[in-house]
Amino acid sequence: MTQVTVHVIDDESAIRDALSLMLTIEGYTVRTYESAGTFLDMLRQDEGGCVVTDVRMPEISGLDLLAAMKERGVSIPIIVMTAHADVPLAVQAMKWGAFDFLEKPFDGDALLTSVRNALILQDDECGRGAEMRMVQDRLTKLTPREREVLVGLLKGRQNKVIAAELGIGVRTIEAHRASVMTKMQAKSLSELVRMALVIPDLLK
Repeated sequence: MTQVTVHVIDDESAIRDALSLMLTIEGYTVRTYESAGTFLDMLRQDEGGCVVTDVRMPEISGLDLLAAMKERGVSIPIIVMTAHADVPLAVQAMKWGAFDFLEKPFDGDALLTSVRNALILQDDECGRGAEMRMVQDRLTKLTPREREVLVGLLKGRQNKVIAAELGIGVRTIEAHRASVMTKMQAKSLSELVRMALVIPDLLK
């Protein structure tokens, strides 16, 4: 395959090493960085490939990295990794332009699929348009209440919080949540968020 560079940014060396090995086996050229600052110091204007980064890091976070790259006019796909409690932060990162986010712990196939999709869609406006139409079609199948539950999930709300906000029971929320996942054909919360945020202004 054509050599494509994947930039892995994480302050934990064990994670950097594991991801580097996995991606190298798949044929990618991998560069690892212990901080976003180190990556930015080495970043070229014409940098290619994609970035896989933790969203919570000392000094420069994943959000800071997105802002810095945008300011420099560097446009390459960024995949953020996050703990479950950081879902609202990951949603914010995607609103700022991140391509995808992966909840830790994730399996190798999830990462490889995300990297492949990021590279395929990097300059494929037709692909982006098709994805938007697909997501919009699935959203139209949601009831008004399911859409409200979806917005709560995208904001990182727990089921009991969404239930209190909407004035209904937690079990009802759980049923709506399961229905949303089925209708959106999402296998995980991270996949649901990525699909939903394809549609502009969904959280407004």
